[in-house]
Amino acid sequence: MALYRFRVTFEDYDDVSRDIDVKSNQTFEDLHRAIHQSTGYSPEYSSSFYISNDQWMKGEEITYLPNQKRVDRKIPLMEKIKLSSYIDDPHQKFYYTFNFDRPFDFHVELRQIILNETPGATYPLVVRSAGEAPKQFGNVFNPAAAAPDEDLDFLNEMLYNPEETEDFSEVTDTGIDDPEEEKKEDGEEDEFGFGDDDGFEDDEKSGRGGDY
Repeated sequence: MALYRFRVTFEDYDDVSRDIDVKSNQTFEDLHRAIHQSTGYSPEYSSSFYISNDQWMKGEEITYLPNQKRVDRKIPLMEKIKLSSYIDDPHQKFYYTFNFDRPFDFHVELRQIILNETPGATYPLVVRSAGEAPKQFGNVFNPAAAAPDEDLDFLNEMLYNPEETEDFSEVTDTGIDDPEEEKKEDGEEDEFGFGDDDGFEDDEKSGRGGDY
């Protein structure tokens, strides 16, 4: 039985790759599971392979655990499609998206066709592994794991303390003018010993006397 050797590379982590040998009569689901045996991810998430070209453009889709939209479109299922059905090029490429809710994208390229199996080997078989796969859910924020911020401790020192508030009932200055005070001010003499009007009356008398 002929074997297909695929190079599987993370699109966003090109230093992480796997070489996987798969029998030509095995299915896309077999390859899907082999990929995640090598990454350590759970394979039980909706995913798809896309027939691709040299520019990694998505073509015909082959899916796993499809949503209703894909069911309605009658997208072929991985478990029913053999790899040999879509190998038309000695360097055939597949674009692969794993877990549509929190996706990882992969480039899957046929690197070699091997005519004979290795005796005693079980396929699919990971024959080469480079780099450590990122955590499957490493980008999920867990608020329970967030450490308390010690820089915010100063807020405890700024709490409202009723004993430090001013007793406004003791304030007597209401800002309203007192009529008695105004009377006292009106009766005060200026620096020359006159009241407000005394000086003007004397000036008028002396002025009239000078005219005659």
